[in-house]
Amino acid sequence: MNDEQLLRYSRQILLPGFDENKQQSLLDAHVLIMGLGGLGSPVAMYLAAAGIGKFTLVDFDHVDLSNLQRQIIHTTHSIKQPKVGSAATAIKNLNPQVITHCINKKLNQSELEQQLKNVTLLIDATDNFTSRFMINRACYNTQTPLVSGAAIRMEGQVSVFDFQNPESPCYRCLYDEGGEENTSCSENGVMAPMVGIIGSIQAMEAIKLITGYGETLTGKLLVTDAMFQDWRTMKFKKAPNCPVCSHQ
Repeated sequence: MNDEQLLRYSRQILLPGFDENKQQSLLDAHVLIMGLGGLGSPVAMYLAAAGIGKFTLVDFDHVDLSNLQRQIIHTTHSIKQPKVGSAATAIKNLNPQVITHCINKKLNQSELEQQLKNVTLLIDATDNFTSRFMINRACYNTQTPLVSGAAIRMEGQVSVFDFQNPESPCYRCLYDEGGEENTSCSENGVMAPMVGIIGSIQAMEAIKLITGYGETLTGKLLVTDAMFQDWRTMKFKKAPNCPVCSHQ
C-alpha cells in the first residue's frame, strides 16, 4: 500500500486484529454484485469505501424515479441510465482507485459461472427467488462464497454460504424452489432504510469473509423485523437431500 492508501484506510487498520495485511486482502479482492438496486447500492458504496480493489457489477435495469426512494447509489441525473453505469460513476467518485467492470444484461447460470472464475465472492442483491436459486447453484458449482440478503416491507434477512467450507449449507437448504409468492419491492413496498440496513450487513459479512476477521453468518440466518426492532439469529445445517449441495 502507498501512503495515500494507508491514510484512506487508516481507521480500519487501527482496529484490533485488523492490520495492513487484511486491508491488502480487500485491495486484492474481486467482488461480483448481482443487482444494483436497494441492496446493491449500500453494498457497493461501503465496499468501495472500505477498499475492495475490483468490482463486477451486474444488472440489466435502468434507473427509474421510483428507485430513488431507496437506491442511494443513483441520483436524479441517473434516471433512464443503466444502473451499472450509474453505480460505476458513483463508485469512481467515492474511490477512484477501484476498478469496475459493468455487465448490463441478464446473465444465465452458464454465463454467471464464467464470470465467477476469477471472483473472490458474490453478493446477491437481487429481489426474486428465481435469481437467488440460480445464483446459489452457480456459486456452489464454482465454489464461490455467497453473501445473500433480502428486504421487503419492514423485514429483512442475511445469510452467508461459504462454499469453500464443505460443512456450509446452501440457499436451497433453506428454501424450496417453486410456488414462491412475488417478493419484489414493486409489488409489496419497502421502507427506505430497510434495504440500507440489510445491504450494510451484507457488506460487513463480505469484508469478514475476505479477511477472516470475526465470525461470519455461515450456517446462520439473521432475520430482522424493523417494525418492532426485533433481531433473531437461527442456525441451520445442510439439508440431507438438498438437490444442490447434498452428496447423498
